[in-house]
Formats: sequence, structure tokens, C-alpha cells
Amino acid sequence: MFYRLLKYVLLGPLLRLLFRPRTEGLEHVPESGAAIVAGNHLSFSDHFLMPAMLSRRITFLAKREYFTGTGVKGRLTAAFFRGAGQIPVDRTGREAGRAAIREGLAVLARGELLGIYPEGTRSHDGRLYKGKVGVAVMALEAGVPVIPCAMVGTFEVQPPGKRLPKLRRVTIRFGAPLDFSRYAGAAGEKAVLRAVTDEIIYRVRELSGQEYVDEYAAVVKAARDAERPARLPGLGR
Repeated sequence: MFYRLLKYVLLGPLLRLLFRPRTEGLEHVPESGAAIVAGNHLSFSDHFLMPAMLSRRITFLAKREYFTGTGVKGRLTAAFFRGAGQIPVDRTGREAGRAAIREGLAVLARGELLGIYPEGTRSHDGRLYKGKVGVAVMALEAGVPVIPCAMVGTFEVQPPGKRLPKLRRVTIRFGAPLDFSRYAGAAGEKAVLRAVTDEIIYRVRELSGQEYVDEYAAVVKAARDAERPARLPGLGR
């Protein structure tokens, strides 16, 4: 109920008015049945813009931090994500990864759309990073197609760290479904999982036009942050 209220009354019309999103390839998203929509992740705004353009409900695996915030902003964010039916995911450790896969498979088992960002986190610089293999595990175990999706322009609208988005037009592109049935039964083979994940990321890259970096985004970001000189008290930014 809350999901429909947000999408069709409160949030969806406002997003269409402010950002005038263009959609390409919507015909590639199946009208029924389970499927994974795998896309790039450039902005906090991605969580709202892409679902608003789909006629079907889509459930995302969202980082647990969105559900545990404090203060007015944190509580409002948590209420929104819970009300919209999004699933909190702990991104630390191997068991956390397996739990996320179980949650995703449960969504697919109900014949629903599952949204996932294979990079595992938002891009901090607008480039496209190496994908994690969880998307491949779910696609092979559930035997469902993967629809690649590219958000174009949302990094400029609201890059990481920017609280208020800029008002400018964005484009959302959906590619033809990727069929991995040729790998049926191979969800436990590392080489196959990497090949499937790389194929998904390659297709997202074709749709988005982003520069690709063959490293994990979280690793690159951590290295960048470690190189920054520590701020001394009283010196400001």
C-alpha cells in the first residue's frame, strides 16, 4: 500500500516533473515473472528514479545503513525504505553475502523483479567498477534472465556527498534480457560466476558509456580515502 502511494501519488509524479526522465528499452522488462534488473549505481537518486519508471514493483537489496540511521533524517530514510518493501543487507563478511543471496532468491521465487547493483556500492567518481558475483549466483540458481540497466546523468544530479539534487534531465536505459541458461548447474564454479558477472557489467557499460575500472569500487575508494591527508584541528577543510 505504502509502495503504491509513494510511486503513484507522492514521489513518482514529483520525480517526473523535476527530472523529466527519459526511458529507453522499457519493452525489455518482462510484464510478469521473475527477473533481475542489474544496473550501475551513481547516486542516491537511483533508488527512486528507476523504480518510478517501471510499471511493475521492483524490490532492491539496500545497504543496512539505510535502515539504522539516527536523528530525523535517519528515521525518515529508514521508514521510507521499510515502507517501500526494500530489503536491508549487511555488506560485511562472507555470511552477510550469503544472507543477501538468500533474500534475493526469495524475491525471485515469488515471481517478482529484483533490483541489484553488481558493483556493490555507489561509484564515487562516476566510473563503472568491477562487479561482485552475487548477481551471477542468483541468476544461475533461480534460472532467471538479467535485464541490464544504465542510469545516465544521475551522478551529475546528486553525486555522493551532495544532499540536495540538481534539477536536470536524466536517462534510464534498459537492455535486452541476458539469458544464462547455458550455465545451468554451474552456480558453484568461480570461473563461470566471474564470466557471467563480467558479461552483465560489459552490457551495462555499453548502455551507460562509462569508463570501466577493473577493480572493486569499495577497494579503490578505501585506497583513495587512505591517501588523503588527515585534517588538523582548526585548519578547516
